[in-house]
Amino acid sequence: MAHPVPSAPKRTPLTASMGGAGAHPVHASLPTVEEVSAGGIVVDSSSPDLPVAIIARLNRGGRLEWCLPKGHPENEEDSREAAIREIAEETGIDGRILTALGSIDYWFTVSGHRVHKTVHHFLLAATGGHLTIENDPDHEAVDVAWVPLAELGKRLSFPNERRIADLAREILPRYL
Repeated sequence: MAHPVPSAPKRTPLTASMGGAGAHPVHASLPTVEEVSAGGIVVDSSSPDLPVAIIARLNRGGRLEWCLPKGHPENEEDSREAAIREIAEETGIDGRILTALGSIDYWFTVSGHRVHKTVHHFLLAATGGHLTIENDPDHEAVDVAWVPLAELGKRLSFPNERRIADLAREILPRYL
């Protein structure tokens, strides 16, 4: 069952690129690409502080950003299958889906086009593996860490992912 994710006010590609200023005709003519990813929160319930595996990536400006593992579905994968695979590839941790946490979407502009990205998040119970970024085929993850669930919101770089973490903390007791 998917749970609603509290969301920030919606920003359109135009208002995001304008920053609230006047219109920029070049943005209105950019083609839009739709992207879908899946990932989520994998929790080690065998530890009392309920650690969650998260990854660090370097953004385009070279700044380190801590985020939830996620990636694009491959071939005929659905979002659940993609989330399990991506989490395992990027963190080294295998997991079993407990429930859907909801989806977030956002816009950004790259290389002459706008991207509308939707990310489907799931709550998973860790079932094995060990922390490593060595299995990440894209080498996007530069670090990986276990973070206690209670501290997760302070560690994640993005507000939408912090809202997903808050929801996971709220509903996880139903699955323990």
